[in-house]
Amino acid sequence: MSPTSLSLEHLQRPSSLKSEKAPAVFMFHGYGSNEEDLFSFASELPEELYVISVKAPYDLEPFGHAWYAINFDAEYGKWSDDEQAKTSRDKIVAFIDEACEAYGLDKENITLLGFSQGTILSYSVALSFPEKIKNVIALSGYINEGILIDGYSEKDYSNLNIYASHGQVDQVIPLEWAQKTPGFLDRLGIQHTYEEFPVGHGVSPQNFYSFREWLVERI
Repeated sequence: MSPTSLSLEHLQRPSSLKSEKAPAVFMFHGYGSNEEDLFSFASELPEELYVISVKAPYDLEPFGHAWYAINFDAEYGKWSDDEQAKTSRDKIVAFIDEACEAYGLDKENITLLGFSQGTILSYSVALSFPEKIKNVIALSGYINEGILIDGYSEKDYSNLNIYASHGQVDQVIPLEWAQKTPGFLDRLGIQHTYEEFPVGHGVSPQNFYSFREWLVERI
């Protein structure tokens, strides 16, 4: 099956495994970026992983893509379109199911890797549907409770693992927003690692090596 026949456009790097269903990592880029951004990590990730980097469904002018609109209003300040975000959340869930079927992936071993807006969506998917997700690597983002499904706190999170990191001088998403993450995850009983790095809104080499080591231990 070709990538174009699935519901979201994406890049892929097949797994080195030939005779069994492969563990997979799905990548979700930030606002204004595209599927090529995080895909640059693919060559440095374990060969047994099937890597899929997904393009967000909403086009921005003059270029780039978004999972949901962010509006800048003089009266109300910056605000996010949560309804659009929920739509993207559901699109991602459907796409993961499609990709597992199309590419022969191990549905019990799915990792989400997000950056910024892609992290916000990764949290939304994993906290709303933890039965579908094993690991989340949440880079430079935060949890938006407004785009989680109703009753999410009653879910079984016993098999979910989360790695979260943030830049200490992030000028796009305030560090304080990310620092609320450990307490939120503790209340849900979710196993997690939280780290900060002396960078802005980006991923330092130390950050990459740290999350890669974390992932290798869990796939």
